[in-house]
Amino acid sequence: MDNPHEHPLERRLQLALPLAIVRTLAEQRLKKLARTVRMQGFRPGKVPYRLVVQQYGVQVQDEVLNEMAQGRFGEAVRSQELRVAGPARFEAMPTEQADTFEFSAVFEVYPEVVVGEWTGYTIEKPVVVVSEEDIERTLDVLRRQRVRYEAVERVAQKEDRVLIDFTGTLEGVEFAGGKGQNVPLILGNGRFLADFEQALLGMSAGEEKTFPLVFPADYPSAELAGKTVSFHTQVREVAAPVLPELDENFLRSVGVTEGGVTELRQELRLNLEREVRQKIGTLVKEQVMEILLQVAPIPVPQVLVYNEIQRMRQNTQEEMQEQAPKRPVPEMPDTLFEASARRRVTLGLIVAELVKRAEISAGAQQVQELIEEMASAYERPEEVVQWYTQNPAQRQQVENLALEDAVVRWVCEQVSVKDVVRSFEDMTRSVQAG
Repeated sequence: MDNPHEHPLERRLQLALPLAIVRTLAEQRLKKLARTVRMQGFRPGKVPYRLVVQQYGVQVQDEVLNEMAQGRFGEAVRSQELRVAGPARFEAMPTEQADTFEFSAVFEVYPEVVVGEWTGYTIEKPVVVVSEEDIERTLDVLRRQRVRYEAVERVAQKEDRVLIDFTGTLEGVEFAGGKGQNVPLILGNGRFLADFEQALLGMSAGEEKTFPLVFPADYPSAELAGKTVSFHTQVREVAAPVLPELDENFLRSVGVTEGGVTELRQELRLNLEREVRQKIGTLVKEQVMEILLQVAPIPVPQVLVYNEIQRMRQNTQEEMQEQAPKRPVPEMPDTLFEASARRRVTLGLIVAELVKRAEISAGAQQVQELIEEMASAYERPEEVVQWYTQNPAQRQQVENLALEDAVVRWVCEQVSVKDVVRSFEDMTRSVQAG
């Protein structure tokens, strides 16, 4: 057996099969086939044996060769205690032995995972306290989601909704997409170019205005990118935002039927605290995985990376199909997923080895706690818990997550963990940016 240089995990076994046994087994199959095979012009079971050999001989011999090769390969793998990753590729080899079929089996093996020293690694664990300001900010978001607009007799300002007509021209000629009537626009939300919205500030209902506008150099339309155009606009209406009062109607709209504003604030606190726990868990897990990649660098079998690429592509295509059923799914080359697939496979092998060596496990209690934590985000958590209980496949996914969390906790015990005080708002911004 040699170790080619193409890939550090590729192996090649040179094997041989006695052709006499191959021919004997093929002949036995052909004779059995002759008793049932159908061929035009003959009754079933009456087809001459020579015609059966002529029609099916090569196919049957290839099947026997493949099965025997698989068997011989399996014996060799077991005898040498090789951990094979994926199927082998068989290649016929030239030989001077007329009574022997010689071939090589090319395959990949799993890497040996060698875990290095943990010293010198530090994990920063955010410490976040949900404040009253965070609750007020979230409450304000809920109110803004339910905002209504009332017409006002004043000039337009930021956050107002204006109803406009507009016509854009490039060198005196109207261009595609540059015209609209009765178009509602909330000033400051970025739906239109910033300079366009800026020009509307200070205008009142009934007022008209013509102004130049320079399109950005990277504007999607090549016809307009970097060009200066002229817009003529007329404001039909200026409407100011009116936030809803914290009354019974508002509380009902957010699902609170008892307890009033006090109950709403308590629910918001619980939701934000759950969000904090999830974000902290994500940030710590990301750091743990980076450390694992450094303390246990390994090559990975190409076949596993390939399989993961296919799985990721299929999931992405299915998600896109669900979101836009009528839109054709674009071609997605392997390179689009390769880096992520390689990372996932690498971490999967390292984590599996750590679980085995350190005897890490997640008990039934940890699994149940994780299910209840996930269910708490739903309106009827007890139904979600029951659903996981009754669906073994979904529960298995939670068990895998619980085991991954157990690995994270174990790694945190091996390295230095530093608490870092952060605000909820700051951590939310950093997670979104990442």
